[in-house]
Amino acid sequence: MKIKTVSSLEKCFLNERVADKDEYSRASCLKNEIFHFCVCYQAEDSASTGYANLSVKSPIAKYVRVCRIEPVPVQLAARPGSDDFYISKQPGLYPDVMQPLESNGRLAVAENLRSLMVEVDTKGEVEAGSYPITLCFDYAHLYNKEKKGQYEVTFQLDIIDASLPEQELLFTQWFHCDGLKKYYGTKAFDVRHFEIIEKFAKLAVKYGVNTLLTPVFTPPLDTYVGGERDTVQLVGVSVNNGVYGFDFSLLDKWVEMCDRIGVKYFEISHLFTQWGASCAPKIMATVNGEYKKIFGWETDASGEEYAAFLGAFIPAFLEHMRGLGGADKRCLFHISDEPNSKQLESYLKAKAIVEPLLRGYTVIDALSSYDFYASGAVSLPVVSTGHIDKFIENKVPHLWAYYCVTEDKDNLSNRFISMPSLRNRILGTQLYKFGIEGFLHWGYNFYLNQFSYASVNPFMNTDGEYFSPAGDAFSVYPGPDGEPWESIRLLVFYDGIQDTRAYKLCERLYGREFVMNIIEDGTAPIDFRTYPHDKNYLLGIREKINAAIAEYRGDFA
Repeated sequence: MKIKTVSSLEKCFLNERVADKDEYSRASCLKNEIFHFCVCYQAEDSASTGYANLSVKSPIAKYVRVCRIEPVPVQLAARPGSDDFYISKQPGLYPDVMQPLESNGRLAVAENLRSLMVEVDTKGEVEAGSYPITLCFDYAHLYNKEKKGQYEVTFQLDIIDASLPEQELLFTQWFHCDGLKKYYGTKAFDVRHFEIIEKFAKLAVKYGVNTLLTPVFTPPLDTYVGGERDTVQLVGVSVNNGVYGFDFSLLDKWVEMCDRIGVKYFEISHLFTQWGASCAPKIMATVNGEYKKIFGWETDASGEEYAAFLGAFIPAFLEHMRGLGGADKRCLFHISDEPNSKQLESYLKAKAIVEPLLRGYTVIDALSSYDFYASGAVSLPVVSTGHIDKFIENKVPHLWAYYCVTEDKDNLSNRFISMPSLRNRILGTQLYKFGIEGFLHWGYNFYLNQFSYASVNPFMNTDGEYFSPAGDAFSVYPGPDGEPWESIRLLVFYDGIQDTRAYKLCERLYGREFVMNIIEDGTAPIDFRTYPHDKNYLLGIREKINAAIAEYRGDFA
């Protein structure tokens, strides 16, 4: 066998060789940081195909988790007109999904290059020090039982006597309950559905999500005009003789789950349809004993009927959330996703309905036009990274950012499977430099095609039937028995968030100028389009930041 430790920014393709990969055998992290590195391996040649049982030897072995990185089919690697900062733009098999190891740690060993993701999560329970982590491969030839051997590779992890500060960045990655319902064949919010939701949401929280899309009504997102997504509605609605009533029992179960797993904020599903707020979302209700749809595409967003409904619902919702320990103050509200200047009139009409009802609460919406913001329509914009420069230049306060399918030009950060992992992780450094307070991404687990005409199998169709470059729509895979399987991209993005937290600790110790001098030392000033395209750049920054933190002799408090 041939084995080598490499960084988590390294993607290993089947047709590559161990010898071509840059060794990465020592690094540091803070005590409560989740640290990742990879191991690549292959047989000496085609005649050496066999199997290996993997084990881990380390003083901190109980904190080490190893997953196989498996390739997935990529048909749409990049859109026409995208830039050239990709691993490849060609269809093929790309490493992405992280599959848990079998209980015996058995691995196939062939001439094709394979890799493992090693995650070290000490949860702050391990004393500072230097710890070897040795992966042991007990190899046996496929046919010749006399050909066998033991192979080892060791990574040295230096744990620094300091802890990352609490994450300040508000981070939401849209959580699609209907996708889990359809994939696993449950009923909406039955016991099994909630079990699966909690597993997926808990994983999201582990990797930085602290703001969870909460479907008080079925989110009116990525749905063709006149179409419907499966109903996932947490608030029960009744109408009796024209009077609205609300059942919040499912919502209470959702809030209790969120509190249990560490969700801090509730991102309330949009109150109007996407791209301009022209219609009401789908809302189901029991009307004089009959369960049916009462609002949807046929409902004028600014009509009296829907305005009357919101006038009843929003105060009742806020009062109920207030009674849950002040959970109303943990809510973020949306009017409509991604409105443009041509839709300003309809957006303002919708805003006029809810503004008096949500006075004192946070309302955010994704947009790209500075003129739309400057009109006063949106007080807290979530701006695409491709258009954020003007917002930064004009010192817009409390700025959020997002990216989606169109951030594939000018070296903008994104998480497509075909992109280098550096292009994913660099966002954390960019968010830090520009003081961005929140980040939104639309696809944690969107297992549908464009406009939600039909479901797709994300293990086989990673681009939503040519909807968006592979990987844009989801960061987790639906594993067996309701267990989410991570992607490389999920972990690498979280490493970028941890970078931000490390920068903030270092800033607290030495000042912002000190940190920025490390980040931009020997490089041009970075921005959302400009940064070194070398994975060692980010790895080197973190080592310098960690070293400065380790050398600090004052009080960390």
